[in-house]
Amino acid sequence: MTGIVLKLSHISKRFGAVLANDDISLQLGSGEVLALLGENGAGKSTLVSILFGHYTADAGQIEVFGQALPPGDPHAALAAGIGMVHQHFTLAENLSVLNNVMMGSEPLWQPFTRQRQARDKLLAVAQRFGLQVDPKALVANLSVGERQRVEILKALYRGARILILDEPTAVLTPQESEDLFRVLAEMVAQGLSIIFISHKLAEVLRVSNRIAVLRNGALVFESAAIHATQAELAQQMVGRAIEQPRRRGAPQVGAPVCVLRKVGAGHGRDSLRHASLTLNAGEIVAIAGVSGNGQVALAELLCGIRKVSAGQVEFLGQALPEKPAQLVAAGVARIPEDRQGLGVIGDLPVWENAASERLRSPAFSRSGWVRGDAARAFASGVIDAFDVRGAGPLSPARALSGGNMQKLILGRALMQPASAAIESIAQDKQSSPASLTETKAGRQAVSANSGMDRHAALAMTGPAPRLIVAHQPTWGLDIGAVSYVQAQLIAARDAGAAVLLISDDLDEVMTLGDRIAVMHAGELSAARAAAEWSRESIGLAMAGVGLGATQA
Repeated sequence: MTGIVLKLSHISKRFGAVLANDDISLQLGSGEVLALLGENGAGKSTLVSILFGHYTADAGQIEVFGQALPPGDPHAALAAGIGMVHQHFTLAENLSVLNNVMMGSEPLWQPFTRQRQARDKLLAVAQRFGLQVDPKALVANLSVGERQRVEILKALYRGARILILDEPTAVLTPQESEDLFRVLAEMVAQGLSIIFISHKLAEVLRVSNRIAVLRNGALVFESAAIHATQAELAQQMVGRAIEQPRRRGAPQVGAPVCVLRKVGAGHGRDSLRHASLTLNAGEIVAIAGVSGNGQVALAELLCGIRKVSAGQVEFLGQALPEKPAQLVAAGVARIPEDRQGLGVIGDLPVWENAASERLRSPAFSRSGWVRGDAARAFASGVIDAFDVRGAGPLSPARALSGGNMQKLILGRALMQPASAAIESIAQDKQSSPASLTETKAGRQAVSANSGMDRHAALAMTGPAPRLIVAHQPTWGLDIGAVSYVQAQLIAARDAGAAVLLISDDLDEVMTLGDRIAVMHAGELSAARAAAEWSRESIGLAMAGVGLGATQA
């Protein structure tokens, strides 16, 4: 670090009663990688948005290369040399690489584009930083790693000297991540400075020179990366020691719960082609792969949203029910990929979301009428047992943070209501939360679960799910929420459920999977014991190399 290129002094930002940034002061040096860590809601996004001009700070100032940065002006941030690569790419797939890079870089009143000059400039930037690219290539035909390369080139083309990378390896294969790390090293060697935002602590320690941790809006920790450990960083992020979930012992594998035989579903890249897989009771089968290679088709098929076009799917020895409600009733629990768009309805209260997938079941309806008292009791059980914080049964679901929203979805999926217990609660219209155990079913539930809260015990008296389809269950969550969600999936496996884990996170796949399969371009590899895979072999299979014949 030869000089200060970015200086944030006493930055504070409040949204109503929430203090998102609390007197934060940070510096970034030339040729330095500064990792910015924190739980969801810790203030990282707010701080970066202030830096990029999307928000205006209530107090404090920012200097870039010794000059004051005008607040609330994205154009000024770009002109000062600040670039950002978002986790979700912002490329137009129907345009070429060159057109994407040029977009927004020329005046609107210019009657023609200078594509030749732009192409020469793009190739010069690409050669300087070792980012190989074909300017004429259509973005739709690029791999995920190549698209990220284009996003980085967009920022460098505009003269970025400070680059903000938000979860840059979230959707990359291990080989693509290695390519990215090589590129970052070259960029830093040439004087670029990088703010690196990631939840993956191992890569943070590998890539960064210095680490800053935010918690509850305040800067609580700074250290040179060489002096930090993953355990220390995790504790600083959440304020307590985090126990990483681990599979304990060999799984007690039971009978097949769900069997796919040469299944086809959907069309195009995100489809299934001749997929065969067996999901057994008491086992986690993890599916690795880059998003968009058929994972959505597989998850939707098993949740009743997509139909089989070829092959057969059996559930508990019978043909897979076609309708989602039938699957839920049969014991299939789903944790959808998009918790906000598919998992909950933000404007509805928590209790309606908790009961939403079973509203027509006897537990929550009678003669076409929703039994609100029973549904609210179940929601209270979910909140208590799964530590859903920030909202009660009557609060809108949108009030929940991402992690707590995921806990609500987990509870809804894993804690099926017992009709007898709910029936007893519903009959006692005058019951208060403190007296819910005064029914016969309630007393039996609490007796069987004496270490649990009353609501939780009542909710858990129903049958456990037979199959859990967990699609990106920890995506975008902080380390504390990730640990919690993973522990619940392991507990469900140990209780005898068949768990299908679909994840872009290779660490998660290797941590939780008893058997692992890989998806690429709609094809599913053989599901082999986790010990038979290495990171390298999984990464190669994710890229379509040596995928092998599919089998159960």
